[in-house]
Amino acid sequence: MANNLYISEFEQIVRTTVGRVVAAQCPPHAEQKVDFTAGATQSTAFNVRTRFVRLHAEAICSVAFGTNPTASAASMRMTAGQTEYFGVNSGDKLSVITNT
Repeated sequence: MANNLYISEFEQIVRTTVGRVVAAQCPPHAEQKVDFTAGATQSTAFNVRTRFVRLHAEAICSVAFGTNPTASAASMRMTAGQTEYFGVNSGDKLSVITNT
């Protein structure tokens, strides 16, 4: 069974007449599925418009962000089924590796 991390890339949050709401403005302008079954794997570079990402992990993993990241067991851990949002720099990448 593959271990996948789903990445949705967003530029803006929803705006209302009374302010901002912490919710992604859909649809995402880019999406990726990264299979990390075979070890630490990098995503493609985030879109130039990307300001934050939504991650959804199928399996327990660790993630790292940067221009050329390599995730390790000591990197930020996500549980199976977890969904998180992170602010990122456009052009950066994400690395993901399986964890326990």
